[in-house]
Parts: sequence; structure tokens; C-alpha cells
Amino acid sequence: MGVNLTFLGGTGTVTGSKYLVRFGTECLLVDCGLFQGYKLLRLRNWKPLPIAPDQINAVLLTHAHLDHSGYLPLLAKEGFSGPVFTTSGTRDLCHILLPDSGHIQEEDASFANRHGISKHDPALPLYTRQDALDCLSLIKTVELGQPFEPIPGWRVTYSSAGHILGAASVLLEVGGRRILFSGDLGRPDDLIMKPPAPPPAADTVLIESTYGDRTHPKEDVLAELGAALKKLAKRGGIAVLPVFAVGRAQAILHAINQLKERGVLPTSLPVFLDSPMAVHTTHLFDRHLGEHRLNHHEANALTHSATMVSTTEESRALADRHGPMVILSASGMATGGRVLHHLKEYAGNRKNMIILTGYQAPGTRGATLASGATSVRIHGHDVAVNAEVVQLQSASAHADANQLMAWLRSMPHAPQDVYVVHGEAGASDELRKRIKHELGWRATVPEHEATWSV
Repeated sequence: MGVNLTFLGGTGTVTGSKYLVRFGTECLLVDCGLFQGYKLLRLRNWKPLPIAPDQINAVLLTHAHLDHSGYLPLLAKEGFSGPVFTTSGTRDLCHILLPDSGHIQEEDASFANRHGISKHDPALPLYTRQDALDCLSLIKTVELGQPFEPIPGWRVTYSSAGHILGAASVLLEVGGRRILFSGDLGRPDDLIMKPPAPPPAADTVLIESTYGDRTHPKEDVLAELGAALKKLAKRGGIAVLPVFAVGRAQAILHAINQLKERGVLPTSLPVFLDSPMAVHTTHLFDRHLGEHRLNHHEANALTHSATMVSTTEESRALADRHGPMVILSASGMATGGRVLHHLKEYAGNRKNMIILTGYQAPGTRGATLASGATSVRIHGHDVAVNAEVVQLQSASAHADANQLMAWLRSMPHAPQDVYVVHGEAGASDELRKRIKHELGWRATVPEHEATWSV
């Protein structure tokens, strides 16, 4: 009787991470993510899993980003009732992200129905805010470094992965095998998060490869962001920054704070954080001191570094203001949320600026903007893009290719197998080749829904 691993997401793409581990008659799911980006990928969210949700014994979440947690409300809605194990940081973020995700999906479906822009009649949300609220009671928190048994005889230990609050790598020991899931690994030189912990020994490793084919530039985010916003302030324009509400928004706020303190930017430059989810997340940093680099003063300063915009009325009122000003708004790849309204409002003016702050998955509006497109489709209409588009190269919260290799090299001994996941095809294959050639380890890029004996 062996241990089997099925790749239900996060293969050939950076979204939809789900890894099903079976041993005997029991199984658990590591991560429970939504597919995002290309429509072909998003349609997978509506396709039933190859296992009935009520047959899954437990779920382990590496962190709270929706591409790792956002399918959980649907899994529970369709019959899963087992425990969901997370760190306390991930639990707190899931309480913010998952209901917000359900709300956005309801709003998008409602908008599509009002404006007749859906092929479905009526357009329906994948799940609702109430579905998300209902699944939160399944979450149980565990401590980093403290082994526990999600299923009797299955032993799990979480270790810090950096990246965002609560993010962890997962070591699963079952059937005499040790399987390590990297989760999303942060950078050792991240502006606000601490570096990932060294990996433990394992027989099988699943390593993320978001930046598996590239390295981050030597220029830091302060220099890159400072140059862009200094130029914007001088010409009196308005900057729209699509940001991930969890992690990126807070890192950019901290960077702007530092730029103002150093005199690079005028202290009078107005900054608005227009995302209820990001606002709530910003307040969590003071509750999770020790998980990040910020001290109490710096964490507290985040909440005062921008005008926090919560209501839709306050968000709409921003359109009545004149530049210069900076608007941070979710989502980070411009796939939905309030940032779409700001892009519609400001993308057409050459004086303005759109600053992309992180990885833009193919098929997203963010990727369209990054490609230099002269228009972008929003709410069924083509919106002209005349604003200057700047893509920050140094703001990523993911380890780059060299940092991923360094993490693997620090393992106590070579694993028997490495599966390269959570990356576009080119990035995953490039990392696979480096692992094979530089480390001499057996490495594979698995296919979607493939099953391997580990």
C-alpha cells in the first residue's frame, strides 16, 4: 500500500493550487485554491473534483491567498465537513479574504445580470459571502514547528515560508514517506516579511516556480517606486496601483512611508488605500508581531500611512479629487474589485500612471496592461490606456530562481523526487532543468490531474 499524490491544480499555472494525498482509504488536500486568469482556467472552478468533497478527511492550507484557499467555500458547500488546518495568521486572513471573495463574486454576477454581459441567464456566483462565512468554522489553528495529526497516523509539521502573514511550508509524514510542500516561498530580502525557514529533510518535494525562470533585479523597490511616484507627483497625475490586498498593499504602504521619511516624496502626497480587505489586513500586522520585520511602531504606522477607504461612497468620491494622488486598490492582477473602476476613470489620461506591483498571470487584465496594450476590456467595454504603465520588477513577494535553488540546496540531503509546481510552463521547466543539471536530482513538471506514487 503506497502513498499517491494527485495534482488537481497549480500545474502549468500559478493558480488553483490543490494537491490530493491518498494513503489507504484516507486522503487529505494540501491547499484548496481558485483558478484565476485565462477563462479556460477559470472554468475549472466549475468542474467537479475527481473526488467527492465528503470523501476528503482534512485540508491543510499553506497560506491565505485565494489561489491557495479560495476554493474552500465551494468545497464545504458541496459536502466537505472535515477540519481545515492553518496557522493563526492564515486563519485571520481567511476570515477577511474568503467572505470578500464571495461578496465580489456576487457583485460581479449581479453586475453582469444588470448589464446583460453574461452568456448565462442568470449569471451565478461560484459561491456566496454566506458560503464563505459558513466554511470558516472548519478552521483549526496549529503552531509553527509543532507536529500534529490531521488524520490519525498522519503527521504534519508547519514551518515559516515568509511570503505573507501566516504562510508556511508543510511537511507531511505518512506511510513511511516524508513529503514537503514548499507553499509560496518569500524572499530572504523581502521589505517586510522574514525569510523562509530552511527546509527539513524529505523524500519528495513540491517546489513552487512562480519566478523559476528569472531573477529579481538588484534595484530595490524603494528606488524603483520612488522614481515612478516622484515623476508622477511632479506632473500632478494620479497613480493607480493594483495591489494584492494581503502582503503587497502593506509592503507598498511601508515603502511609500520610507520614501516620504527620506524626502524622496513630498509628505503632502495623498495616498488612499481603497480596499476594505486590504484595510483589515493592514491592522493585522500589529497583532502578528514577530512574524514580520516591522516593529510595533512601524506596524502601527501602516494604519496611518494612507486614508483608509471602506465604503463604496468613499471610493466613488475619489473621482472628484484632483492629482497628484496615489490610489492603492485590489485586486493585484486587476481581475476584479474596486481597482477596475479606478482604471476606467484614470487609464485614459496621459498624465496618470498605472503601477503594477507584482506578478501578472497570463490572461489577466494586469498582464494585458503589462504587455503595452492600448486598451483593456472592463465590464464589457474597451477602455483606452493612455496612462503611463510601470511594472515594478522588485516588489514581488516570491523567491526568484536563484533563491528557490538556494532553499533546495539547504535541504539536509537530496530528496528522491522533486515536483515543480505553481508556475507557468516555461518557468516550471526552466527550474526543473536547473534542479536536474545543478543538483543532479530527479525533477518533474507534473501534468494537471496526474497521479504519482510517492
